Amino acid sequence: MPSLYGILADVRRDRPSQATSKTLDILISELGRSRDNLRDALANLDGKQLPPGGKEVLDDVLARAEREGVDDLDYPPPPRGPAVYEPLEEGEAGIGILLAISSLVVFALAVVAIVAGLNQHLHFF
Repeated sequence: MPSLYGILADVRRDRPSQATSKTLDILISELGRSRDNLRDALANLDGKQLPPGGKEVLDDVLARAEREGVDDLDYPPPPRGPAVYEPLEEGEAGIGILLAISSLVVFALAVVAIVAGLNQHLHFF
């Protein structure tokens, strides 16, 4: 059983035109908003400006999706559970401290380089 995006790829291959590509791009962006539900995406596209021949392309996609049974998918939103934090290990803490120290050293060297460069032109010291 092909997926919805497989059907879209087949339609794109069967109808190689710029209008088809543009229509399918619009449909794919709408599928992202409707969580891959083709019926909802097509309902949201009703009344919107489509490229020439776009309605026929959408009808073809719908007919193929209905044949394969992927026209009315209903994916639930992802679960939003509480964030899980793992305890910090000694090795991870040591790496974090070394990274912080090396960042401070690099920052200090950058400040010294900037001051030395400005001192050559402006004679601070």
